[in-house]
Amino acid sequence: MRLFTNSSNINSLKVQVAAELAGTNLQVVGVAPNDSRVGLRNILPVLEVEGSRFFLSAPAAIFILQNAGVLSDKEVEAYSGLIEWESGTLYPTCLSFLQSAAINKNPDTSLKTQLNSALTLLAGGCEKGFVRGDKLTILDILVWCDLYPLATDKIFRKELEKFPSLVSWFDKLSALDCFKKPSEKFGRGLDGCKGSVSSLVGFTKQAVGATVPSEQESETKPKENPVSEEEIATAKAGWSHTAHEARPVPGAGPVLPEDGKRNIMITSALPYVNNVPHLGNIVGCVLSADIYARFARLRGYNVLFICGTDEYGTSTETKAVEEGLTPRQICDKYNGLHTEIYEWFSISFDKFGRTTTERQTEIAQQIFWDLHKEGKTSEASVEQLHCEPCDRFLADRFVEGECPLCGFSDARGDQCDACGKLINAIELKSPRCKLCSKCPTIRTSNHLFLDLPQLEKSLELWLDKSSEKWSNNARVIAKSWLKGGLQPRCITRDLKWGTPVPLAGYESKVFYVWFDAPIGYISITAEYTSEWELWWKNPDNVEYWQFMAKDNVPFHSVVFPSTLLGTGKEWTLVNRLMSTEYLNYEDAKFSKSRGVGVFGNDAKDTGIPADVWRFYLMYTRPENQDSTFKWEDLMLKNNSELLANLGNFVNRATKFTKDNFDYTVPEMSLNAEDWEIVCLVNREVTHYIQLLEDAREREAISAVFSISRLGNQLMQHNTPWKLVKGDDKEKVRAGTVIGISVNLACLLSVLIQPYMPNLSRELQNQLGIQEGSLNYIPEKFSVLLPPGHRIGEPSPLVAEIKQALISDLKVRYAGKQNTRISAESKPEPSAEIKPTGVDPAAAALLEVQVADQGIKVRDLKARKAEKDEIAGAVATLLDLKKRLATAQGVEVHVPDKKGKKKK
Repeated sequence: MRLFTNSSNINSLKVQVAAELAGTNLQVVGVAPNDSRVGLRNILPVLEVEGSRFFLSAPAAIFILQNAGVLSDKEVEAYSGLIEWESGTLYPTCLSFLQSAAINKNPDTSLKTQLNSALTLLAGGCEKGFVRGDKLTILDILVWCDLYPLATDKIFRKELEKFPSLVSWFDKLSALDCFKKPSEKFGRGLDGCKGSVSSLVGFTKQAVGATVPSEQESETKPKENPVSEEEIATAKAGWSHTAHEARPVPGAGPVLPEDGKRNIMITSALPYVNNVPHLGNIVGCVLSADIYARFARLRGYNVLFICGTDEYGTSTETKAVEEGLTPRQICDKYNGLHTEIYEWFSISFDKFGRTTTERQTEIAQQIFWDLHKEGKTSEASVEQLHCEPCDRFLADRFVEGECPLCGFSDARGDQCDACGKLINAIELKSPRCKLCSKCPTIRTSNHLFLDLPQLEKSLELWLDKSSEKWSNNARVIAKSWLKGGLQPRCITRDLKWGTPVPLAGYESKVFYVWFDAPIGYISITAEYTSEWELWWKNPDNVEYWQFMAKDNVPFHSVVFPSTLLGTGKEWTLVNRLMSTEYLNYEDAKFSKSRGVGVFGNDAKDTGIPADVWRFYLMYTRPENQDSTFKWEDLMLKNNSELLANLGNFVNRATKFTKDNFDYTVPEMSLNAEDWEIVCLVNREVTHYIQLLEDAREREAISAVFSISRLGNQLMQHNTPWKLVKGDDKEKVRAGTVIGISVNLACLLSVLIQPYMPNLSRELQNQLGIQEGSLNYIPEKFSVLLPPGHRIGEPSPLVAEIKQALISDLKVRYAGKQNTRISAESKPEPSAEIKPTGVDPAAAALLEVQVADQGIKVRDLKARKAEKDEIAGAVATLLDLKKRLATAQGVEVHVPDKKGKKKK
C-alpha cells in the first residue's frame, strides 16, 4: 500500500493518521503533482492499493480503516452526511480562510463568519469528548486534520479558543500517537503549511486534493509546476475567440442513422404501467439514459432515445382488479401519469411510446415465428398454481409467498425482492393468491419455451465480446447466469392481457412479459419511424446503449439477446449495458408495490425544481454500490454545492459584469497564474468528457463543481471588488479576472446542460446567449464570450432549501403512500412544541443555521438596523432554536405574547 504525496499536504495527513490508527504499513512516496506515477489528473495525494487508486482522502482513509476491521459499513453509513459536510463545507472553508490569511493581514469577514458557523457545529458535538459522541470515529480524523493548521498557529488558534470544548478535543487527540507521529512531519500553523496556501495554484490544487511544496522544500528542490509547459502552450493556442459554429439543429423528420457519423441508439428499461415511478426507478433508468443522451447530442453524435410504458402482463391485470378498471383503462391512466412525470423531469425522449400497439403484436409474433422456424422453441407441460375460488391459473405476479432461497415472506412468483433471485411460482413456500389470499393448488398446463441451452454457445461468444464495456455489475450478473448453465425459459402465460400467441393450440395464452416487453423497444421505434430497421437491423453502423437498474439485467443480457440471436436474423444487439445498483430511501428500500419512498409526482409536489432533483439524483447515483436518498442530504447538497459553489460563482461573475462593466465582457490580459487556472480547467473538461463517454455520470458531475470552485478561488484570490476601485492597472486586472470568470460561467452553462437543462437555459439567457447557439461541448476552455459581448440581466439561479421545508417533507412522505398525511390535512402546530424523537442529522444542520442567524442578529444590532429588520431576524432565530431543540429531543415552551410561558 503506497501513498504518493508531497510535503505539507493536509489531505495526506488524513490518510497517514488512518494508517497509524489501523496499524497498516503505509509506504509514503514523495512526488511532485505532475509526476507520471500519480495518474492522468495529477492530483495528490494518491493511495495505491494492489493496482487500484484512491484520489480523495476521505474514501482512502475509510478504506484503510475498513480493511483493518476498525471501521464498519454501518458506521460509515451513519456518518455519511457529516463526512460529506466535512469534505464539501468544513475543508473548503478552512482552506479559504487560510488562503485569505496568506494574502491579507486579516481574513475576509465573510470567511470568518463561515468558519465560526462550522466551529460552532463542531463544538456542540465535542461536548462528550469527540466530534460525534464519546468515541473516536473517522470524523475525528478528517476534522482534526482540517483544523490542524489553525489549531497549531499562535494567531489563528484564538479563533478556536472561543470554543473550549473544541480546543480540549483537538489537544487530546494531538497527544495520541496515531495523530502525533504523522503530524511531526508537518510544520505548525500557517507558516508551517505556507506552501499549501501561499499561491492561488497551491490553494486550487488543495481544493481537489493536492498542494505545492512548502518553502522549506523549495529551497532544496526545483519549484513544482502544477501544469506543464506543453499544457500552457495548448491553453494559449486554444484560448483566443474563434467563430464557434453551432451544430445544425435536427430537422422535423425522424432521426435516422447517417453514414460517417457515430449513430447511438439509447433505451432505458420500460417502466411498468401499474404505478407511478419512484426516484429509484427514475435515476436507474430514464434519468441516467437522458444524461447520456443529452451529452451525446452535445458531442455531435447522431442520437435516438427510445422508451415507453410496459403495459402487458400480470402486473397490469392485478392493478386493474385493485382499482376496479379494465386493463386498457389502467394502461391509459398510468401511461398519461408517466408521460407527465417525465416531461416535468425534462427527459428528452425522441419517442415515449407503449407496448399495447398493433406494431408490438406484429413484431413480437414475427420474432416468435422466426424462432419457431429455426427450431429454437420447445413445448412442455408445466405445473402451475391454480386458484379454485378465482377459477384461474395464477401467473407469477398473482402469487406471493415465502422465498425458498432466503425466506423473505413477500416474494413474488417470478422474483424475490430481498435476494434478487429468479424463482418459479410453484417453488414458493406458503403461496397465496393476491386476489383472494387463498392457498392455490398445483395443476398442469402446456406452454412454449425459448430453448436457451441450444442458444447458449452463440450467446456466450457474443457476450464475451460485447460485455467488455458494460458496467461491472451487468457483466457479473450476465456471466453468473451462464456459469450455471442455461435452462429452457417459458415464454407463455395463461392470461388474457398480453400479446396473443399465434400458434395453434395456444389461442388462450399470451406471451410472457419478459419475452414480450424488450421487443417493445423495437415496436416503439417502429411507431416512431417506418424505417426502424435502419436502427434495429444495422449492427455495423449503430451503437446500442441500454440503461437500467441491476434487477433488469438478466432479461436484457440473456433472454432478449438470446431471443434475437435465435431468429437467425441480423439484429442490432446491445453494446453498452449500463446498470446501476439500488437507491434506497432513508432507512428502507424504495418500493412501488409497497408504496415506500418518494415518487415522481411527489417530487413535483414538493415545490423543489426538477433540475434540483436531477442534480441530487445524479450526485447520489448508485453507480458502483447502493446509495441512499436522504432529505437532509438533499438540502445539504443543494445549499453547499449547487447554491454556495456553482450558483454563487456564476451570480458573482454576472452581477459584477453588470455593476462594474455595464453588462459588457471586459478585455482580458492573462498572467501566468491565469494560464495555470485555464490549464486546470482544461484538465477538468477533459476528465468530464472522458467520464461521460463511459456514462460515469456521478463522477462527471464532480468535475463540474471542481471547475466552479476554481472560479470562486480565482475571484477570492484576486478580489476584483477591491481592484476595480484602484488605479488603471488594477482596473485592467479586475477586468481580466471578471472576463475569465464570466467565460467560465459560460463554459459551465454547457457542462451542466445534460444534468440541469432548465438551469443551463436560464444561465445562458442571463449571459445573453441566443437559445440553441451553444449546442456543443468545447474540448478546451476558450473565449466563448468575447470582449464587448453584452450579457443579460443577472439573477440568482439557485434557491436555498430551508430546514423547515425538509422537516415538513420528511413527515409528509414518511410511511407508505396510502397512509401518508396530505399537506392539506396536516394539523396546525400547537404553541407548545413537544419532542417527537431525536434527529442528530437535522440537529447538526440546525446548529449551523442557528449560529449563522445569531451572527446576523448581532451584526444587525451592531450597525443599529431598523427595528422591524432586527425583529424579523430575531423571530427567525427563535424559530430555528425551537426546531433545534425539537431535533435534539428537548421539550420547548413558547412564550405567549405577554412574555409568559404557556403551561
